[in-house]
Amino acid sequence: MPNAQIPVLKEDKPKRKASKRIIWILLLLFIVILSVLFFRSTMSQVTEVHFKGNTFTTRDELLKASGIQVGSQFFGVSPSKVESSLLKVKSIQKATVDKQFPGVINVTIEEYPTVAYELAAEGDLQAILSSGATVSVNNTGIAVEKPILTKWNASDPNKAALCKVLGQIPNELTSDISEIIPSPTESFPDRIKLYTRSRFEVITAISLLKDKVEYLNQVIETEEPGIITMLEADSYVPFEPSGEENGDQNATTHE
Repeated sequence: MPNAQIPVLKEDKPKRKASKRIIWILLLLFIVILSVLFFRSTMSQVTEVHFKGNTFTTRDELLKASGIQVGSQFFGVSPSKVESSLLKVKSIQKATVDKQFPGVINVTIEEYPTVAYELAAEGDLQAILSSGATVSVNNTGIAVEKPILTKWNASDPNKAALCKVLGQIPNELTSDISEIIPSPTESFPDRIKLYTRSRFEVITAISLLKDKVEYLNQVIETEEPGIITMLEADSYVPFEPSGEENGDQNATTHE
């Protein structure tokens, strides 16, 4: 009987697809573990919040308005949402949020400029912003070159319009104005009276002030104190010297 040939058993070849699958599963598991460890560490949290440019709002007020909390997830802070939330604060005109990994958030605040001041009913001094909003004056002090608004109703739309106009005029053109009061007429519902530190009395309208303010400064720089009218036409009348009035009175008395 011839020798029977026993077939050679084939060695099992490793299944490459199965090996790759195991590698990918292990790699994914490793990434998941690292992610869990990362998000539980302080590196993924907000560790510092810095505000810059705020004078009328405190840090605590800004933190509350922005919704940012130290210890919250750094990647969960949306700059656009924080900026929108801060714009709801009446003194803030613009807010910019800059995130710096790891954990630092810088917020730059741009407030509406102060255009005037007003005494509250309690006697406290308040700053009036170009937006028309009124805020309490804190330890930042006051700008002495800003006018005082008196006899204005808080609900008067002309008051808000005046603040907007004052915010559009360069500071050097309004620095001599010390007081502004409402003085409406049928022809000019937005008529106002201004009093200057150089002792001029000015009659104008809110809607005309921006265009007329240069004439005001020209008269102040070249003429003696008097009454300046800046409505449909501009005019200037000097005050009568008190010395001549007293002289006339004395002369009449002596007679």
